[in-house]
Amino acid sequence: MTAIMRVIFISIISGMLMIAFAQEQIKTPQPSPGATLTQQIGVMEVTVKYSRPGIKDRVIYGGLVPFGELWRTGANSTTSFKFSDDVVIEGNNVPAGEYGLYTIPGNDEWTIIFNKNLGWGAGAYKEEGDVTRFKVKPEKLTNTVETFTIEFDYIRDNWAYVVLTWENTLVKFKIEFDVDSKVMAQIEKEMANPEKTHENNFYAAANYYFNHDKNINQALNWINKAIDKNADAFWMIRLKSQIQAKMGNYKDAITTAKQGIEAAKKAGNEQYVKFNQDAIAEWEKM
Repeated sequence: MTAIMRVIFISIISGMLMIAFAQEQIKTPQPSPGATLTQQIGVMEVTVKYSRPGIKDRVIYGGLVPFGELWRTGANSTTSFKFSDDVVIEGNNVPAGEYGLYTIPGNDEWTIIFNKNLGWGAGAYKEEGDVTRFKVKPEKLTNTVETFTIEFDYIRDNWAYVVLTWENTLVKFKIEFDVDSKVMAQIEKEMANPEKTHENNFYAAANYYFNHDKNINQALNWINKAIDKNADAFWMIRLKSQIQAKMGNYKDAITTAKQGIEAAKKAGNEQYVKFNQDAIAEWEKM
């Protein structure tokens, strides 16, 4: 066997052994299993990656997690938050990007820290990497949360609360996005060429104006253009009636809602039939 052949032979055997070793690895349950949570807030997105330890008959805060000391806020690798856009966290501006979440728990006060450093636990933390830190008050729970949990609550178009719960403690902080400027920029761009605008975009723009108390006459103009392109769109007709009612034109709103009933019946959508019927009953009292 030549030297070249021996090298080739050894490489093949090594590769086979590596594959065999990979196939033979045993996967076992992790004490603190990993979790990934992605939450849409308006047109923005937040992704959280963290590990979830359990109480397992231990004292957590003031015990396993000492008061006054930096905590990786979970287990294993540092908990990370990835923001698709610039965000305001409890009044502090934070650029879009991915950050490690660290905390300093206390009996009466917690320090929340977002830091540029990601890595294996609290050892990855360097103070010079802080992008913001602030204090919040913890809340006592009447129930016990066995497994450390991060979730989003009070979700609105442009803000939500991040909520941390474990043992008998809840900590929350507010995150906000400038959704309006982003949506308005899209609408402005789209409406620059209205002759090319799709009916769904006319509808989306009208719906946004209606729900966010913007120019209601413009909203009516856009929903009319949408319906001109799709006269059977019962959901568009429903929005038109709502816009008319918001303008105080209840007579026109009722007429439109009746058209919406017929369109919804034609499409076999009983839910929208009821939406319109309920609206007519309310507007007839005005």
